[in-house]
Order: sequence, then C-alpha cells, then structure tokens
Amino acid sequence: MLSRVADSLYWMSRYFERADNASRVLKATYGLILNPAKFSTEERWFRAVSSLAPGAASNNVDPQRALFLLVADPEGAFSIVKCIGGARENARQVREEISSEMWEHLNRLFHDVTGSELQANDDAGAMRVVTAVREGSYRFHGVTAATMNHDEAWHFIQLGKYIERACNLCVLLDAYFVVDKHADDLDWVGLLSSCAAFEAYCKACTAELKPDRIANFLLLKPEFPYSVRYSLDRMHEALTAISTLSLSRRTDQIERLIGRLRSMVAYVQVSDVIRNLHKYLGEIIEQCRDLHAAVHEVYIDYPIEVAFEN
Repeated sequence: MLSRVADSLYWMSRYFERADNASRVLKATYGLILNPAKFSTEERWFRAVSSLAPGAASNNVDPQRALFLLVADPEGAFSIVKCIGGARENARQVREEISSEMWEHLNRLFHDVTGSELQANDDAGAMRVVTAVREGSYRFHGVTAATMNHDEAWHFIQLGKYIERACNLCVLLDAYFVVDKHADDLDWVGLLSSCAAFEAYCKACTAELKPDRIANFLLLKPEFPYSVRYSLDRMHEALTAISTLSLSRRTDQIERLIGRLRSMVAYVQVSDVIRNLHKYLGEIIEQCRDLHAAVHEVYIDYPIEVAFEN
C-alpha cells in the first residue's frame, strides 16, 4: 500500500472518531445541565471542554459559547464540523480504496453538518449537529464493516479509530477523576453516557455508581468497545495484521510499544492505579503518541531506500 494512502485512511478514521467522541460528550453534558443539581453548569462544562479542547480553548466555559465552538467553529481544530471536514478530505483522497457507500455516507454527513450557518446562541441547532454525527457514526461504522475488504486498508482504519479512542477515553477519565472538582451521581451518569456505557455498566456492575467501579469498567473491561483495554487490544490486532500483510521487517519498536501498552491494562487492578490515576492515564497517552510516531516512521514517512528492502 502507498504510504499516502495509509496516511489518509488512518487520519480519516482518527478525525471521524474525534468527531464522534465530541458528539457523545456534548450530548451527555447538555443533558446534565438541563437537570437541576447543587453544582454549577460551568463546572460541568469545564469537564467537557477540558476533555475536548485542551489548552487555552478550555478557559472559555460559558455554556453557549463553548457549545458553539466545540460544534461549529470552522477554525477550531477540535470542533465537530472541522473534524468531519478533515475525515471527508482524507476520504476524498483515497476514494479508490474505500467503498462507494462509505464515501456517500461521509459526504452526506459532511453536507448535513455544514449546511446551515449556526449562531453562537443557537443551542437547538448545535444539538441537531451533535445528534446527526452521533447517529451518523453508527451508520458509517456499520457501512465500513459491511462493504470493505478487511485487508490492509481496513486495518489502518481500525488502527486510527482505536488509537484516537484510547487517547480520548484517558483524557475524559482524567477530567472526571483527577481534576479537583466535585462529582455526584448525575455526573457519573454523564461520564458513562459520554462513553455509550451506561446500560452496559448497569448490566455488568448493577446500577450502583461507585467511582472505582466505573473507572475499572472504562479502563480495564476487555469486552466493552469504549474501554481503554478494548481499544488497545484492537490496536494490537490491527498492527499485527498490517505487519503481516505489508511484510515489513522494521516493526520491532512498534511491537514493543503496543506490548507495553497492553501490559499496562492487562496486568493491573483498578486499586493499583486509582490513587495516582493522573500519572497512569498520562503514561498511556504518552505511549500512544510514541506508537503513533513509530507507525508513521515505519509505514508513512520511511526513507525511500527502505521501500526496496523486500
């Protein structure tokens, strides 16, 4: 596979997962602020914004302004509209590698979310975009699984999806468990809803909302698609398949990194990490960044002479 093709498939998937993550978090947070509680709406928006737009952007916690920026700001690197646009642009460059159904669905979703000019005070319009992306993500993933050959291109899509998901989950958990803010039962429902996990959690752990139990579920549950461990396992599967299909001889560093990442969640209990969760989550994110760099070096930005080694 051409390196530019692999790069576009990988980033198409990362951008789409980033938009999907933002839509889940915003939908859950918006539902929280509609319910009366002893905590301020600014505090809840701070959690959402700090997990979706790290850095200076997270200082703006005015609810309406934050919602507009995270949904429709065309210049914002973290906005849903910007991410869907990034996914579409990468898909456009590799239309010969993806199915026509994938392109048609992503293109339609792009026009749906960019078709109307949203104003900063238009909460209803912003939430329509959030809902469109939330529902559209299920269809896009289903269409992708059903209409693509599960070959090298497919595995690059899976790699991008799950490396983005693992990082996003760690940042979100950090915002809820580490930031010195109070959380009540409604907040924990919001966290689980942000990960599409509320019903799955209740079925596996009962409806008792204990922070340690929630952390264990979202970090270490190997069967749940929006857990960190599940994401790392899927990353390992994708990387193994890519290495086999590409016949690359330069994957030692990648194998070490993904092995170390999986061991961080496969051989611990939540009691081992909960007291220093910020450091633990930061290490996972840093290892994911190192893995991204290693994948880029081996499969995307390798020296030209490497192409002729095999």
